[in-house]
Amino acid sequence: MVSVKDIATACNVSVATVSKALNDYSDISEKTRAMIKEKAAEMGYLPNMAAVALKTSRTYNIGIIFVDGVNIGLRHEFFASVLQGIKAQAESFGYCITFITNRIGEREVTYREYCRNRQFDGVIIACTTNFNDPQILELISSDIPIVTIDHVFNNTMSIVSDNVKGIRDLMDYLYSMGHRRIAYIHGDDSSVTQDRLTSFYQCIERFGLEIPPEYILECKYHDTGRAAECTAKLLDLKEPPTCILYPDDYTAIGGINLIKNRNLNIPNDISVAGYDGITYSKIHEPSITTLQQDSDTMGREAVTHLIDLIEKPKTTLKEKFVVEGSVLIGKSVKSL
Repeated sequence: MVSVKDIATACNVSVATVSKALNDYSDISEKTRAMIKEKAAEMGYLPNMAAVALKTSRTYNIGIIFVDGVNIGLRHEFFASVLQGIKAQAESFGYCITFITNRIGEREVTYREYCRNRQFDGVIIACTTNFNDPQILELISSDIPIVTIDHVFNNTMSIVSDNVKGIRDLMDYLYSMGHRRIAYIHGDDSSVTQDRLTSFYQCIERFGLEIPPEYILECKYHDTGRAAECTAKLLDLKEPPTCILYPDDYTAIGGINLIKNRNLNIPNDISVAGYDGITYSKIHEPSITTLQQDSDTMGREAVTHLIDLIEKPKTTLKEKFVVEGSVLIGKSVKSL
């Protein structure tokens, strides 16, 4: 590993001069500073992060909370893409990421204690099963810079997908295809679900449609079994819908399997639409009409704004940033 002393020898200057150049002290000439930095980069010099932490009170480490309720983990394509965006953007800013747990060795700790122990500069809450968890609320109320994804707390930076516009764009497309009997199997209770459901009802009102209560059912995100049950209930109605909107692409596939098992054709007998825009929705037969979320941008924006909070706390407002998605037109919706 290249040391400050190695750079000093190569540049024929003192160790103190190299240290001043690398730390941007003003009492050396710009020419000397530029020459030393160029030589350091050429030699592959990397600063000792422990020393940097002592000097700057920063570790250049961001903590990530990722707890999914369906135990899919990093196989969860939407959040895997969000996390990839987080990782890429963090690395581009010289930060690394660490997943947060509630254990240090054999001892159980709170999220806040874990963050203090690891000395994170900031935290991104990418996914959690319960934003009202006392440990989450304790962390939110601490002085640690925090950004949440797809959930909004008062006085906290948040990055959210435009769920209201997403459902509106999907509904506009379904309506344009002639569908008037549209069922909605929505996700379990969360701010995301509330925004989507409200947007659905707004569209129904705007279109002047009458949607029977039995067209609205609840299913946990990614729960393909429950999605199949809900689909069966809708198909068994005296007047079934012409199109079913699902909470995500995985549940849409669960519904599609049930429909196919009944020897019905998609989209000729019934149309379906999903949400998220995962890769499988594009290669599935038929390809699924869905709302493509810009998950990579959400991850990158979370890091960018968190670093603003870390490095410019006095001038950075804690705001909500909205990332739009777009309708991905597949072959699962019939024109009536």
